[in-house]
Amino acid sequence: MTKTNIKPLEVVTYPDGRMDTKNTSTYTGLSEKTLAMMRCKGNGPKFVKRGRVFYFQADVDAWMNAQGRHTSTAQAKHRAA
Repeated sequence: MTKTNIKPLEVVTYPDGRMDTKNTSTYTGLSEKTLAMMRCKGNGPKFVKRGRVFYFQADVDAWMNAQGRHTSTAQAKHRAA
């Protein structure tokens, strides 16, 4: 059996729970471009714009949990439709 070294992803969060787009991308596994498109369409996690775009970790967690968990890709496609 091969032993793999899995390195934890480093996500920087401000003391108030905010993350910039780059760290939110790392946290969610979505690209920054995907997050931008979701902001435009209104179907991503809540965000604030204070000169730059920030996401609160609690809002991102709530958004990810609201998307549900699936046991198959067919189930995920059905929910998206």
